[in-house]
Amino acid sequence: MRSKEEAHDYRYFPDPDLLPVEIDQAFVDEIKASLPELPDAKAQRFAADFGLGTYDAGLLVAERETAEFYEAVVDLDGANRDPKIAANWMAGDFFRRLNADDLEIVDSPVSAVQLGGLLDLIAVGTISGKIAKDVFDEMFDTGKNAADIVEEKGLRQISDSDEISGVVDQIIADNPEQADDYRSGNTRVAGWFTGQVMKATQGKANPQ
Repeated sequence: MRSKEEAHDYRYFPDPDLLPVEIDQAFVDEIKASLPELPDAKAQRFAADFGLGTYDAGLLVAERETAEFYEAVVDLDGANRDPKIAANWMAGDFFRRLNADDLEIVDSPVSAVQLGGLLDLIAVGTISGKIAKDVFDEMFDTGKNAADIVEEKGLRQISDSDEISGVVDQIIADNPEQADDYRSGNTRVAGWFTGQVMKATQGKANPQ
């Protein structure tokens, strides 16, 4: 019954012909179970299961299609990719291109499978994070898979120590003054040498 029914100016009269409606907890629980996961609950799950911060979790659950895309990138076919790296890519380069091209996520030329494939290439060291950004832009422009672009353009990261050593030796030979500085204890020159190696290999040398 409404608490104001006795108020003089309320003019509310209970109808004796209407039976009281009683809803038991089991019915309420059944209805809850039938509902889709709501955004707040999904954001809490993303934070708990994937270790995402409040901002990233909120961004990814703002639309159902975005949340589904993200979960597919992370765990499609049991891939179990790094959820934070996946979130960073979606919040960064992926949304950047969607916004620039005025596209909804359902119209993205890069699928969740394709984005996951790009992240796999980074994870195993096939390409660097820097090169991955260029590869992603071409994926978005052409719809091609990351692996195909990497092979077509020869972007595979150089991890062979002998090949990198040959490049380093040549740079040292061409820059004796900087080499002497390093041998004298000026460790800051190491960063310069790293930059020269990356330049000589067009960013393909594995800095590790």
